[in-house]
Amino acid sequence: MNEVKYLDWATLTLVVLGAVNWGLEGLGTFAQKNLNIVEILLTQELGSPEAEAVVYLVIGLSGLYQIYFGYELYDSE
Repeated sequence: MNEVKYLDWATLTLVVLGAVNWGLEGLGTFAQKNLNIVEILLTQELGSPEAEAVVYLVIGLSGLYQIYFGYELYDSE
């Protein structure tokens, strides 16, 4: 089995945080509230929509890396 690296854990953490944020966004839609944590922290509080876009980009790249990591993990068995 391949050794799990720091990058593997870091990207998995980002993917999980992104999934939780999406879940809160969906819940907020039903509750008619904005529960998007990334938007609240970066756009509303700091006034930086560019930082929000960077966070989403990093989470998306982490998801792509996790697809690669899963394939490599499966391929090693």
